[in-house]
Amino acid sequence: MKKAYIFILLGAALWGTIGWYVKQLYDYGFSPIDVVILRAWTAAILLVSYLLLFARRELKLHAIKDIRYFIGTGILSISFFNFCLFTAMELSTIPVATALLYTGPAFVVILSYFFLQEPLNKEKVAALVCTFVGVSLVIEFYPLNVNTVSFQAVVFGLGAGFGYALYSIFSKFALVTYSTLNITTYTFITAAVALTPFFPFGDKGILLLEPAVILYAFGLGFLPTAFAYIIYTWGLKDIEASKASILTTVEPVVAMLIGIFIFHETFTTQQMIGMIVILGTILLMQRKQKIDSELQT
Repeated sequence: MKKAYIFILLGAALWGTIGWYVKQLYDYGFSPIDVVILRAWTAAILLVSYLLLFARRELKLHAIKDIRYFIGTGILSISFFNFCLFTAMELSTIPVATALLYTGPAFVVILSYFFLQEPLNKEKVAALVCTFVGVSLVIEFYPLNVNTVSFQAVVFGLGAGFGYALYSIFSKFALVTYSTLNITTYTFITAAVALTPFFPFGDKGILLLEPAVILYAFGLGFLPTAFAYIIYTWGLKDIEASKASILTTVEPVVAMLIGIFIFHETFTTQQMIGMIVILGTILLMQRKQKIDSELQT
């Protein structure tokens, strides 16, 4: 059991390092969409390699029509939210972009109401209000300090949260037939194949021969992506999903520390309070869901 907690915490902490790799690739002239493609391809290569060696059954596609699920998770979710997240990091800071990404659970509540017919009770409405308050603090909209975070950064940050929420919706249908690791692998395969035509090989293809670029690209695809998903999946085998999701809140903390101490990005006390409000709301929502599930059983 202790190993499960370590695996979950380590996976989440590695997710929090994404911004470091992104910033390094930006220094070589890559754009947000370029970095999304590099992450998708390197993650797909590494995940497929892992499954070929240790779990070939996980590569089985049960039906061609199931590709629709991975179009949803790979293109509409992962590709979209990564592009929005990386753009928000470029326009603002790693801590702000990561805080806005964590509005994802609030979007899940809204999307689940419309597409999964899940009820919108008073607790969920309160959670949405608290999330809005947290976001307002993070972007320093109150007290009317509207120039701290640009409007574009806010839009892309919230877009990242929305795209992140879509993954929960599409994967919920896929989980009926596929495992978490199977879904993750096909998600990145689909994203890599779909996005390849958009990579500027003519302008930046030569950069892929740079050892440092290869290191950062595969580092992004390995540590905060493939390896993080694999060990997170290992941890889920011996721990409740609700507890695991609580432990993943270490991700924005790691991202915040990297932004502040490595890239010397500003993150005010008010913004930190906003992040705490957002994360606190998520934790309360998860606790409520756990209590409800226990009462039903």
